Amino acid sequence: MSARDLKGSGLTDRLSAAADAKAALLAKLKPKPTVTDPLFEDRAALREAERKAELAGVRTARADEKEAARQAAADALAADAATIQAAEDAALAEKRGARKERKQLTKAEAQTKRDARYAARKAR
Repeated sequence: MSARDLKGSGLTDRLSAAADAKAALLAKLKPKPTVTDPLFEDRAALREAERKAELAGVRTARADEKEAARQAAADALAADAATIQAAEDAALAEKRGARKERKQLTKAEAQTKRDARYAARKAR
């Protein structure tokens, strides 16, 4: 409608035209109905499955790292224990060797004393 058409119209016509214009503006601002993707839930489920798989992979990797660290610590502890045991064994072997040597010397001394007594008896 142009301005000339409104000139000859009555008050009610103008009010109804204004109400129609206002309703048209409000209709423009009214939110449109949303279009939902039919595959939205499927994609959401797929994303969730991927997230869970990734989370499981990360957990497995962390558990493996933790187990490797635990194993390395146990191996280091075993190596330390083996080193200590080897040192103790070496000290014990040295101690035994020294004792055998002392016994051998004592035995030799006893032998020489015995031989000396025998020779002294023979000399009489």
